[in-house]
Amino acid sequence: MRFVDNIKLELPKDKIQTNIIYPIIEPFSYAHIYFDQNKLDIIYEIIEPKLSESERSVYENIVYYIKRLLFVKLSEINDFNQIMSYLERLYKFVLNDLGIKLNQESYDKIFYYIYRDLYGYNSIEPLMRDIFIEDIECSGSNLPIFIAHRYFGNLKTNIILSDKDVRDIIEKFALRSGKHISYAEPLLDATLPDGSRINATYSQDITTNGPTFTVRKFRENPWTPIELIRLGTISPEILAYLWLAIEYKKNMIVIGGTASGKTTMLNAISMFIPPQARIISIEDTREIRLYHDNWIPSISRYSSDRNKEIDMYDLLRMSFRQRPDYVIVGEVRGEEAYVMFQGMASGHAALSTMHAESSRSLVQRLISPPINLSKSLIELLNIVIIMQHDNLNGINIRRVKEIDEIIKYNRFNKAYIWNPFKKEYLENPRKYLLKIIERDYGIEYDKLYKEYKRRIKLLRRLSELNISDFQTFSKIIQTYYYNKDYILNYYKIK
Repeated sequence: MRFVDNIKLELPKDKIQTNIIYPIIEPFSYAHIYFDQNKLDIIYEIIEPKLSESERSVYENIVYYIKRLLFVKLSEINDFNQIMSYLERLYKFVLNDLGIKLNQESYDKIFYYIYRDLYGYNSIEPLMRDIFIEDIECSGSNLPIFIAHRYFGNLKTNIILSDKDVRDIIEKFALRSGKHISYAEPLLDATLPDGSRINATYSQDITTNGPTFTVRKFRENPWTPIELIRLGTISPEILAYLWLAIEYKKNMIVIGGTASGKTTMLNAISMFIPPQARIISIEDTREIRLYHDNWIPSISRYSSDRNKEIDMYDLLRMSFRQRPDYVIVGEVRGEEAYVMFQGMASGHAALSTMHAESSRSLVQRLISPPINLSKSLIELLNIVIIMQHDNLNGINIRRVKEIDEIIKYNRFNKAYIWNPFKKEYLENPRKYLLKIIERDYGIEYDKLYKEYKRRIKLLRRLSELNISDFQTFSKIIQTYYYNKDYILNYYKIK
């Protein structure tokens, strides 16, 4: 049994040509994404081996006895190989004890379902393991599960769960996340050991379709700038521009709608922070991942007892007492925005995200209740990165739509803008960033411009070579700060 964690999909040019099969858990579980001519939509189908009646009977007997032989909680064992070894020992013991003989094919199929249903997340285990799935959505019992696919967007699956099936999965979520859920406490907001975010309801009096859950999956290795270049999300020119802005401690907010890639972009550009900088990240749920040694990741804590609660506002207020060079705030929603902008005024660089569709609507949110920022504080913000979520011929696309420089609270300069007709970024020759760095740091404009061009070439070269691994890319950027000439010579950048 092998989890497939590295695969490239050949995407169709047109939605109706969609017919893709790829492995998830080899050789037992596969995803089949195809265009259904009757429903006129793309369907996501999980393909698993079918058990014969005799195999199903053996499986049920084996599971019955294994559950009674378990002397440890599987959720408490973190090592996957140890889990599989332990389950297989029990499997063989029960087979031998019951005098059951199986051929290799039946043995392997039954063991897959033992793993899936005892340790995995039952019928949705393949969805949890599919590297292209970002969200899993169950809107109630006896309804199809929906998923958010990286390339195809929201898709209906062939998985339909009974009321008991949904509750069993939710109970596993609660157990794995160290939380409790019941009819008396029917709401679950939790994080799984792999970082995936869970939101669930347990009873029909809360959600009338029955128990529900949503899984926001966590990517173990964050998207790097090189991956985003290769996906067409952003250009090397924009990244080089943002790299300079981050190095010289300019303040940025990434905005966009739901699932437009705001946090992904925030994490990617944060990789450009100088290696020696002191960084504090503040989030509701851990999503940011960096390769910096002097980084303090912090997460808010919510409790039924308000006195034990530590929210984003508390964490942000405390963070500035620790003298950070950079503060990364996962998402700004309320009063914590005031603290973040006060930190900017004190010389701390801030990077964050916010729900807004344009720079103008962002400013409107910031000056309106409950945030109520003064217009002078808003002018501490230097750059707004605007993300958009598009669907082109059935293919999901997240892209930087626009880069705005904040001149005044009501004046913006479009540094870059996506042209959907030419399918390229238009660059404004009158960008203010380099002039501001020249003014603030006393570095000649020509020198900054040459550095900007060098970084474009380097990012292009890394993209051509597909150097997209998180650790490898981070090491290259950090080495660039210490020994620029070495990196430029190594990658033959003039």
